[in-house]
Amino acid sequence: MLQIGPLHLDSPLLLAPIAGHCDLSFRILCREQGGVGLASTDLLNSRAILNGSAKTLELAATNDLDNPCGMQLYGNYEDPLPEAACWAIDHGAKLIDINMGCPVDKVAKKHGGSLLLRDCASTMRLTESIVEAVRKHSGGRVPVTAKMRLGWDREHFVAPILARDLESIGVQAVTVHGRWTVQFFSGRADWERIGEVVAAVKSIPVIGNGDVTEPHHVIDLMRQTNCAGVMIGRGALRTPWIFRQALEMIRMGDNPNPEGVFAPSFLYKCQMIRRHIDLLTQFAPSERHALHTMRSRIAWYSKTMGPIKPLKEAIRTALSLADMVIAIDSWIELAGEEQEIRQKTACANVG
Repeated sequence: MLQIGPLHLDSPLLLAPIAGHCDLSFRILCREQGGVGLASTDLLNSRAILNGSAKTLELAATNDLDNPCGMQLYGNYEDPLPEAACWAIDHGAKLIDINMGCPVDKVAKKHGGSLLLRDCASTMRLTESIVEAVRKHSGGRVPVTAKMRLGWDREHFVAPILARDLESIGVQAVTVHGRWTVQFFSGRADWERIGEVVAAVKSIPVIGNGDVTEPHHVIDLMRQTNCAGVMIGRGALRTPWIFRQALEMIRMGDNPNPEGVFAPSFLYKCQMIRRHIDLLTQFAPSERHALHTMRSRIAWYSKTMGPIKPLKEAIRTALSLADMVIAIDSWIELAGEEQEIRQKTACANVG
């Protein structure tokens, strides 16, 4: 449903490389819910990769459950991005994405990210060297893409021209977050400007990004901009099943019916939390890291689960993953009993 150079994706929906959130366990969790065409690693520092930084290698970890996996690299004109891209290919990347959009100071003011939007000529030379290195190293089987913002600020709307120029040197897709760097994540994403980027390129897909927190937003963004795909970031943190819901709506055609879309039960959500704990047990670098991650994630999941303060407190105060499992299993048992009672009641009423 989405072709990026030689890479065919079964869905036009992509999980964003959310800094600090998009670890291997979460990527697998989202894929298991359904609807994810591509998931990418957290942004990876090119020098740290080649220096063998333990933390960066953890961020880059992937496996057969995480396929196809994109790896997003950041750096500037002085960094070894071409070499890091080749490393990524050797370590499982099916797509190399260049970060041209991160607004965080430690990235954008020193090492890359949105900094690349301020000197497009140098960015073009850097990107051309990456594209050529990836082409040679992969034999043309791995595409290079770029994720950008509209520009540094409103006075510098560079995304349409930059996307067109990147296409001319072999970049095979661009993702556009509809905000300016100076906005960070405030205000609203400007979808109309994303549409201008779509109109500027000749044939490569443009993927829209920004303020997609409900499945119908995917439909709205694609209709308004004619973008070929949608990347979902923060919306996936509280509803990892959003990809499944949005893909179901896409497949409904011109008149999608939200009532016919998958709606997870309370029991399903509890079981998903249990699965996330299992994945962290398998793939987190340490139990301490896994505990920290789930204590953070339970706050996101609770946004769709109603009053679950006792569960949140049990997860937050758990001293081990085993304690977390005991806590969530008790809620799964209770939710299962309540669901069974409702089903029996419904059947009795029908009868």
